[in-house]
Amino acid sequence: MTTVSEDDLQAYVDEALAEPRRAEVEAYLAERPDEAERLRGYRAQDAALRAIFNPVLMEPVPATLLERSAPRRWRGYALVASVLFVGIGTGWIMRGTVSPLTQTTPSLARAAAIAHAVYTPEVRHPVEVGADQEEHLVKWLSKRLGTDLRVPKLGSLGFDLVGGRLLSGPQGPVAHFMYQDAKGQRLTLYVSAQKGEGRDTAFRFSQEDRVAVFYWVDRNYGYALSGELRRDVLLTVADAVYKQINP
Repeated sequence: MTTVSEDDLQAYVDEALAEPRRAEVEAYLAERPDEAERLRGYRAQDAALRAIFNPVLMEPVPATLLERSAPRRWRGYALVASVLFVGIGTGWIMRGTVSPLTQTTPSLARAAAIAHAVYTPEVRHPVEVGADQEEHLVKWLSKRLGTDLRVPKLGSLGFDLVGGRLLSGPQGPVAHFMYQDAKGQRLTLYVSAQKGEGRDTAFRFSQEDRVAVFYWVDRNYGYALSGELRRDVLLTVADAVYKQINP
């Protein structure tokens, strides 16, 4: 039996493990779904933090900080920023034991866009369960979310199901389905509980960097279709998804 330490697990989350150690950790996690879900939660936290702070890192440096007299002041700003980032990061990770930081909780669209950006580039492991096990995938995710899920058929629009995975979202388990066309372009459908949201089936649109998202809420469940497509093209697919989920 291969011994897997917490350091190995954290390195796996950070994608810092080389083969064959990565394969050993994946085999370890395949037999321990609770541990696998814990690590998925860590990855979602990392992605959320990047989504929150990356735009700040891309902002131009203020002219006043570029003046010759400013180096010491700039180092001071950098120190404050690093402390703030560590503090917020620690608070995010510890949110299960203290009052949650509701200001940093991602919206449905933001969470869906983050998940899309994290998993669509994956070549070897884009999904946990492939389309060849669709029946098992749907039953598994339906049980975890507490509702009967329907996986839309999008072949007529050029997108075939790749498979899906279970994610950890702000309000509990999330079903994440991935589709791909003949050119390798991918779409993802993010389904999560939206406690207390009621019914709001109107489509809403969000643009998160390069990822376009159409999302809506129906019977306390939120749906978000994400892709790096033109808005009108994504809307056509979103309409097809909605009609199949709500026949």
